[in-house]
Amino acid sequence: MFKNKIYSAIGAALMAAAALSSCTSYEIEMPENPAPPVEGPEVSSTVVFQANPRFYGTADCLKALTADIPAIAELGTDILWVMPVCDPGADATSIGSPYCIRDFKAVNAKYGTMGDFKAMVDAAHREGMKVMLDWIANHTSWDHPWITSAPERYAKDGGGNIASANGWTDVAQLNYSEPSTGEAMADAMLFWVEEGGIDGFRCDYADGVPHEFWQSFISRARAAHPGLLMLAETSDASFYADGFDMIYDWKFSPAVSSAFNGGKVSDIFVKSQESLKKVPEGKDILRYAFNHDTAAENNVATYFGTREGTPGAYVLSGMLGGTPMIYSSMLTDNLSGTLSFFAYRELERSAELFARYKAINRAFKETAQVRRGTLKTYPDNKVAAFTRSIPGHTLLVMVNTSREECTIKTPIALAGERMTDLLTGAEVIPDAALTLAPYEYIIYMN
Repeated sequence: MFKNKIYSAIGAALMAAAALSSCTSYEIEMPENPAPPVEGPEVSSTVVFQANPRFYGTADCLKALTADIPAIAELGTDILWVMPVCDPGADATSIGSPYCIRDFKAVNAKYGTMGDFKAMVDAAHREGMKVMLDWIANHTSWDHPWITSAPERYAKDGGGNIASANGWTDVAQLNYSEPSTGEAMADAMLFWVEEGGIDGFRCDYADGVPHEFWQSFISRARAAHPGLLMLAETSDASFYADGFDMIYDWKFSPAVSSAFNGGKVSDIFVKSQESLKKVPEGKDILRYAFNHDTAAENNVATYFGTREGTPGAYVLSGMLGGTPMIYSSMLTDNLSGTLSFFAYRELERSAELFARYKAINRAFKETAQVRRGTLKTYPDNKVAAFTRSIPGHTLLVMVNTSREECTIKTPIALAGERMTDLLTGAEVIPDAALTLAPYEYIIYMN
């Protein structure tokens, strides 16, 4: 479901015809210049947009997000991942996190109503997008009704008291050895599928919840709702067997950040290939420049050298394999410092950044078939350069990871060849060497 099925029935028929002709004495009429079959692994042409409702103002956040959905769709995104919308904890232990839930079946009043949520989902569906809801199955707030009505659903510390979760003092750890915990959680999740109309879940801290729960829930949910999307916040490939479609590539963003700050460019390719090797056929991996945690833990203005580096980092997140994701804040210029995802603040969108990411996403989708081809990387201390090739077509990607102008040799087979700049649509003929401005990136294909 996250994959773009590219195998061609026509191509398969031509292969069969060619095989037959080699075994018989009569000739088969073949079309002129048939397209050679592509034999590489399937790749994604899906783009995820991570929307933080709190970046849409201090009230009626869902209505503001709904109004923005046509623009999000225009950006070239296919899946809208909405960060937690459930009613958050409000007692003295709560610190304002959207991942601290008091009621799994109620909408945060600052965001709006259940009607507002449904309207948002309907708007996304009209634009051809699917909606994933961020879900927290590992813990609850300390003022959740289960704390008093069903304390058996929580893990206990050595003194018999309800334990906090994973060192997070604002949330209480659920206990899935108690059967009613899984039953209640599955019931709450199905509520959002059946009443809210969502298409799937991004499952927060999936490692904290037993595999048995995920296996049971996904099997049960897909029996009633085939095609349910499931993204696990984990890099552990064992979660694929539970039924998850996609997991995280946590190594990728730090490797790209390091390269943009003077580290080894080659590490981008090494980490990328390491992660892709563990992805089974029919499954996928999520990649990003920023997500909510990365932006909250790092200076967003320097994580990729300077602010100008982020689009190039995003190019790499898609073009090297996996499904790329854009975080809400990436479309806003002049941000600096860490960006709390707890805070309610309206972010102003940059038209220039919007146009950049729209062009990158368009190129990502247009290159799906060629991205199945053979990967070749070109060593350089500052430019991440690589090609993907299939019979008759080559994709060339170069990203300058430095704040200096850099010149790099063009792959010899492409120098002087007519290619298309997929970011502008213009015809280009690369010279023997290409000069890239600071943080410039190119995506060419012939």
